Amino acid sequence: MNAIRILAVDDHPLFREGIAAILEGQPDMSLVGEASDGREAIQQFRAHRPDLILMDLQMPEMNGLDATIAICGEDPGARIIILTTYMGDVQVMRALRAGARAYLLKNLLHKELLDTIRAVYTGKKTLSPEVSYELAHHATDEALTSAEIEVLRLIGGGNANKEIAAQLSLTEETVKGRVRSILSKLGANDRTHAAMIGVKRGIIDF
Repeated sequence: MNAIRILAVDDHPLFREGIAAILEGQPDMSLVGEASDGREAIQQFRAHRPDLILMDLQMPEMNGLDATIAICGEDPGARIIILTTYMGDVQVMRALRAGARAYLLKNLLHKELLDTIRAVYTGKKTLSPEVSYELAHHATDEALTSAEIEVLRLIGGGNANKEIAAQLSLTEETVKGRVRSILSKLGANDRTHAAMIGVKRGIIDF
């Protein structure tokens, strides 16, 4: 049987070494390339045409989400497993919509990586149990509109309503209305709590 040819993408060399160590000794797997950011991932994908890509999300230059979109745009059949410390439901859905086949938390690599690789290689999709719980927990939540996300991002940046209104060319009353809607949809106690929830769920990032 031919070995599953794997490309590892992460901006931390030690983490890539950890992946290499896990894959070493697996007769059905072979690490054929490494990349430290999204742009390099696309180059390595074109050079090696791996069977499967292990993709980090938060990286400099180009993040894993944008790299996933680009690679799946070139090859809709690309098999990509997201490896990350982030399990926010919105972030997960973005990754799956971008074309990722699996979403695995880094703290579970030793337990789940090899089984996940084999499952995705055979055409299955899979999520870490914690990730599945987050998706189920927020499945019926009302989503923020793009306008509300824009306001939430500015709240997270420490801007007051007046400053947000000026930046977005809105009235302060309109901003207050959007803030009220954001607090209600997120179940947040106040603006700071809303920003924290937004980061945790992957609605906004900094």
